[in-house]
Amino acid sequence: MDVFPIILVIHLLLAVGLVGIILLQRSEGGALGIGGGGGGGLMSGRAAGNLLTKTTGILAAAFFVTSLALAIIANNRTGGGSPFDKVKAVAPVTAPAAPAEPAAPLAR
Repeated sequence: MDVFPIILVIHLLLAVGLVGIILLQRSEGGALGIGGGGGGGLMSGRAAGNLLTKTTGILAAAFFVTSLALAIIANNRTGGGSPFDKVKAVAPVTAPAAPAEPAAPLAR
């Protein structure tokens, strides 16, 4: 059974999850004026920040691992090595031929 598509789907889900978690985090600089938010809610600002930071780290580590796994599997599928190793040797370039003499003009 080929595990490449399974790891690829997990990799894509991790990427979407990372984007979502990063967008949920509070902006420190308030670049666009969003993300400040007031107090209240389910968790305090510090607890939410710690949870989002840990979740981001876990998702990023998993994303890194799946990236390495996909690279290794793809390399084994192609037979390894560099693409430049598979290029055939090109014959050396020779000097171009001398231009032909122009024809003499026809007299009328």
